[in-house]
Amino acid sequence: MGRRGPLRRQGRWLLVGAVLAAAPLFWAPVGCSQNGTTSGPAPGDRASNEPRVRVRLLAAQTQALLSATEPPIVRAAAGASGPNRLNIPSGSQVALTLSKAGAWTIGDVPLGSGELTLEPAAEASVSVNGKPYRGTYRFVPVGGGKFDVVNHVDVDSYLKSVVPKEMFREWDPEAYKAQAIAARTYALYEARTAGGGPHWDLFPDVRSQVYGGYAAESDKSRDAVDDTAGIVLAARNEKGHERIFKAYFSSCCGGITQSAYDAFGEPWTEPLSEQYIGPVCNTSKWFNWGPVTVRKDELTRRFRAWGKSREKPEKDMGDVATIKVAVANRFGRPVRFEVVDGRGNRFHWRGEELRWAVNYEAQPGTTLRSSFCRIVDNGDTIAFVDGHGFGHGVGLCQYCAQARAEAGWAHEDIVLRSFPRSKLVRAY
Repeated sequence: MGRRGPLRRQGRWLLVGAVLAAAPLFWAPVGCSQNGTTSGPAPGDRASNEPRVRVRLLAAQTQALLSATEPPIVRAAAGASGPNRLNIPSGSQVALTLSKAGAWTIGDVPLGSGELTLEPAAEASVSVNGKPYRGTYRFVPVGGGKFDVVNHVDVDSYLKSVVPKEMFREWDPEAYKAQAIAARTYALYEARTAGGGPHWDLFPDVRSQVYGGYAAESDKSRDAVDDTAGIVLAARNEKGHERIFKAYFSSCCGGITQSAYDAFGEPWTEPLSEQYIGPVCNTSKWFNWGPVTVRKDELTRRFRAWGKSREKPEKDMGDVATIKVAVANRFGRPVRFEVVDGRGNRFHWRGEELRWAVNYEAQPGTTLRSSFCRIVDNGDTIAFVDGHGFGHGVGLCQYCAQARAEAGWAHEDIVLRSFPRSKLVRAY
């Protein structure tokens, strides 16, 4: 792969058409500047067609505390005279509540019913529960006097907070740019497909991407997002039929990634296939880990609780008898596991299911950093030994991205190396 400098590979920047579900998206060619960075709008410029995402900041709340540095506009769907300026005394918070009958109140002021929208007078001038965010807010009733708080925000403003929460602040700017491209692709894929739910697309945490709001931004994250504005990854298929994909990333792959199919049971796609990486990410303290030893009776408790939380047959399983690796991928990373209980029942799990089940309601020090490990049965206990990596190990490895950036790789090469047979295209 190349070091920093102009990108000259023939066909790297192409005009392609992408289709996501039923909604067509059209990509424009990606330009390349003389110093090798992807060209886009000048920093601070906002493309008029920049897509927005919906982040569910809080779920099923009975109240939210609002504060503002400038009076925002608040609108209720029904029962209100119209939009109103909300004057919140400087330095104070007011409680937003919803009655079981569906009526909104801010402090002691009634506001109507239905969905409530709050539009800040200036960027990030409104805080919810002490946190300021860019964009606008929707407060969506979910029944029983409870509501979700959803942040509607343009995708690049969202990413300026995501990137520094997903990477260490001291990491290289090229690693930040690679992260911005992967995170943008992931967010737009979720927003254009099923996403999180009918009125939101993304969680604000590791279930999607960690989103810290305006206070989490840094100059480096803003530059990384602005310098890659509009750039996403797409799978290389027949010209005119490229699609963006769910561009996963995790902390440390441990030297071998796994496919999204093996990790999560998602349809196989080459950009999210397994790769042999080698010791590129060995600066992570979790490149090697273990042993982690857990009593079988404790594993039984965790597995039943995990099964109950997901309505899976494991909720009624017998005592754990043994666990073994059933299948490894072509590079030797375990990707299927078999759990046998004392009744002879056999449960077959994918790579991430083992980690989720072992870690469910676990005490600190008894969790798996990844499912990339060897399993030893010691009678009353199970030992997870020779562990490698941290996280699911699909797609971009963040420690690999940083190591490659330190070695002089350009962000384009970092991200393309992480997702085989992919290309960079402009989404807006």
